[in-house]
Amino acid sequence: MSPVRVGVVGYGYWGPNVTRNLYALEACEVVMLADRNPAALQKARRTYPSLAVTTDPAEVLTAPDIDAVAIVTPVWTHYELARTALEHGKHVFVEKPFTSSSSQAEELIELAARKNLRIMVDHTFLFTGAVKKIRELIDTGALGPLLYFDSSRINLGLFQHDVSVVWDLAPHDLAIMDHVIGEKPQAVVATGGTHFGKHADIAFLTVYFPGNVLAHINVNWMSPVKVRTTLIGGREKMLVWNDLEVDEKVKVYDKGMTVTSAEGVYDLLVSYRSGDVWAPRVEQTEALKVELGYFLDCVTGGLTPLNDGAAGLRVVRMLEAADLSLDARGKVVPLS
Repeated sequence: MSPVRVGVVGYGYWGPNVTRNLYALEACEVVMLADRNPAALQKARRTYPSLAVTTDPAEVLTAPDIDAVAIVTPVWTHYELARTALEHGKHVFVEKPFTSSSSQAEELIELAARKNLRIMVDHTFLFTGAVKKIRELIDTGALGPLLYFDSSRINLGLFQHDVSVVWDLAPHDLAIMDHVIGEKPQAVVATGGTHFGKHADIAFLTVYFPGNVLAHINVNWMSPVKVRTTLIGGREKMLVWNDLEVDEKVKVYDKGMTVTSAEGVYDLLVSYRSGDVWAPRVEQTEALKVELGYFLDCVTGGLTPLNDGAAGLRVVRMLEAADLSLDARGKVVPLS
């Protein structure tokens, strides 16, 4: 089978990682790279001397010999670039978040379906060994019915000039939450503050799910320390995922509570169970390489990616709801 011919648009922060991993895949041939910044193109030329480069993204998006395009640019550019690529018959791999609005996402999904093209949104963490293991533990019932999802993604910087901390950091956790909980969220509440610039730089999101399942996400550009920790509680067991750990990233705690009640509320009794702690084996791979290989498989096999346009749309809808709630200082915003 001939390799999938791929063009890349964007060689800023994340673009070099996408390009490097595409080059490492035998099923792929990277044929052209576009970036409006000549300095970025000079950097790419030094690394890939034979790669055709251009400052005009349209050359990549409309080239007849390109099968798929990786769009690795700021979110406000995604819609126009992805639409042009789809209109010219190209499959699309697009950086998170998918689009700036749900209406844009819906239009791109409809266009891709009409042309029988694949859209994949770069929710890289879904392809880490840790998230794969967490999903396996939930699917097999090892944790029991879920109670909560609690995530912190905080560090000092990097402040973004075009988006808030919610649109910058929360898409990671919203995508992971959407993937592992597997239920349709009902409402979003968000609080936060803007201390520098014009966008929120600290925020707290609460997402409500059926069955009294609660998700909480803390994102912050102003923390003195870097934290990447997720707690997931079930009725049988609980787990902690610390993404900064080198080895034992996921730990499962055989801890829980049993509540008994007699006739009155004052007779409510809570007993605690504390058992073993164990660290399951987690696959050690570069998630982006796995994800891009999966994208190529979906292109050649006509498969629908698990992180398709619909998954990207679900995240964008939650981001929009968070914005509305932030503006209204914590108002509950239902999700349709």
